[in-house]
Amino acid sequence: MKKLCLLALCAFSTPIFAQTNSLKSEVIRKADSLKNQVIIWRRDFHEHPELGNHELRTAAVIAKHLQSLGLEVKTGIATTGVVGILRGAYPGPVVALRSEMDALPVTERTPVAFASKVKTSYMGQEVGVMHACGHDTHMAMLMAVAEILTSIKGELHGTVKFIFQPAEEGLPPGEKGGAEQMVKEGVLENPKVDVIFGQHIISYIPTGTLVYRPGGEMAAVNGFHIVIKGKSSHGAMPWFGIDPIVVSAQIINNLQTIVSRNINISENPAVVTIGAIKGGNRGNIIPDSVEMDGTLRSFTDADKKMLWDKLNLIVTNTAGMQGATARVTRGNSYPVTYNNPELAAKMLPTLQQTAGAANVSIGPPVTGAEDFSFYQEKVPGLFFFLGGMPKGGDPKTTPANHSPDFFIDESGFTLGVKALCNLTLDYMAANSK
Repeated sequence: MKKLCLLALCAFSTPIFAQTNSLKSEVIRKADSLKNQVIIWRRDFHEHPELGNHELRTAAVIAKHLQSLGLEVKTGIATTGVVGILRGAYPGPVVALRSEMDALPVTERTPVAFASKVKTSYMGQEVGVMHACGHDTHMAMLMAVAEILTSIKGELHGTVKFIFQPAEEGLPPGEKGGAEQMVKEGVLENPKVDVIFGQHIISYIPTGTLVYRPGGEMAAVNGFHIVIKGKSSHGAMPWFGIDPIVVSAQIINNLQTIVSRNINISENPAVVTIGAIKGGNRGNIIPDSVEMDGTLRSFTDADKKMLWDKLNLIVTNTAGMQGATARVTRGNSYPVTYNNPELAAKMLPTLQQTAGAANVSIGPPVTGAEDFSFYQEKVPGLFFFLGGMPKGGDPKTTPANHSPDFFIDESGFTLGVKALCNLTLDYMAANSK
């Protein structure tokens, strides 16, 4: 790794890179001056969250800001997506920077003054809406990055695409959106993107630190829906029916053997989870059917296929043994979030220079998923984690992302702004003629 870092630094040793070092001093100054504005933007987004494909107010705020900077702005991509294009004064690569815009159907419990009080309907239920995963912070930081890089566009060797994406958290059945739809609608074309960078704030990583992983960083995901058909009867006379609730319990237990007996967990983690089960409405009635929803997580194509095949085999055969039938349908599916190893090695000196070498580390594989992976399927990409836990916090007790108590230390935002700016400048320096 040290040798790769030295090679990367040598690649940057050009007149353009000398100019870039000067620009970085300007980035530091401007990022520090925008610290309070980033917090203002973040709190506004946090107080007015919107679910995926419904980010109308959010998109309008972002588009207005990008237009005020004089950028080329495109709206309505993948329903509500916004893209700003900054063309530097000199030819060079096209660098894309991405932020998500959507919030989650979570009712907020944090005691902050700007806590969300928004409620809406989701999947037929009234729910609270909250930026419980930090997308509000990502948008605010990328808006600052756009402002900073625009202010030095006369020195830029290349083009920057600022991608503000809806619906990263997934959508109800039947809807399209997110990164996959953005790619289908040409967000990586005209001009063609050469590389993409993204970051994600994490509540249990200390503020002031950056974490990344070359190769498979976050898991591939396959959502699934199971319908078990039995035969209804009186709860006091189960021999007249076929109990789908008992079948569902057997299926859930049997599914746990997929990972424990088929995955070499010393090489790659994997997860099989049933997160929702619905069946019946009275204690003395055996229902006709039970429905279950779950998720599969894996880090290789072979494991992803094996999990899906084993799931189908276990579900259908377990149901058949009891005289019931079962059907599995595929839900949302994301590829592995894969950091191009060569790109990660080349950009590591940038992250270390920005945060301090002691504050940059390689993390373990994360079984959460990110649709940033759809961009990485098309172009080399680097996705890294930004610390958001207050200093002195305990990662074991800190409320995690997606929690109603999710809390972020706002003092860490400036590091995220500087990191995206510096990655852009250094990549341009290393890939411009």
